[in-house]
Amino acid sequence: MSRRGLVVGSRRTRLGRATLVGAMPCTREQPLLDTLLDSWDRNNAFLVNLLRLVPQGGLEARAMPGSPSVLELLAQMHFVRLVFLSESTPDVTVDLPGEAWIHEPDTERIAQMLKESAKTVRDVVRTRLEDGRAMKLHYDNPILFLQHMIWHEGYHHGQTKVALKKAGLAISDEAASPGTWGVWMRKST
Repeated sequence: MSRRGLVVGSRRTRLGRATLVGAMPCTREQPLLDTLLDSWDRNNAFLVNLLRLVPQGGLEARAMPGSPSVLELLAQMHFVRLVFLSESTPDVTVDLPGEAWIHEPDTERIAQMLKESAKTVRDVVRTRLEDGRAMKLHYDNPILFLQHMIWHEGYHHGQTKVALKKAGLAISDEAASPGTWGVWMRKST
């Protein structure tokens, strides 16, 4: 199921019911780790959906002269995920982009980059927690890494929205909410 290309797909729960991505029931049977990783999946869906809602010309918008463009902010989120993973999990092979503030005008390529780095983060956090392994350089616990990434990306989400408003390209709450805030708040059916 999709709405303007928004990430809402479906997956099967162990009970066989289809649910929206990001709609994981809170039950005693639902392990805390799965819920935590679901929050990471929702965070990435939020970003990819926001990217797809950026109006024509909005990728070049900047909050102020000299600040990163919307395009650069989104690409930098991908970069930061991988750099922090490479520093804190040197045993995991990560293909690092050449630089943090790349100029990639293809929104589908950016969406794919975000999906790939989100999966890598998810897999590393799950494995580290299940194996009881610490991160090497930063963070006392892999959960702190995941929380840092979510906070970092929320910070850049705010910068993105300010840049679009300043450029006269604001995305209305009505247009944005189903694929952004709705992803966080959606409950399973």
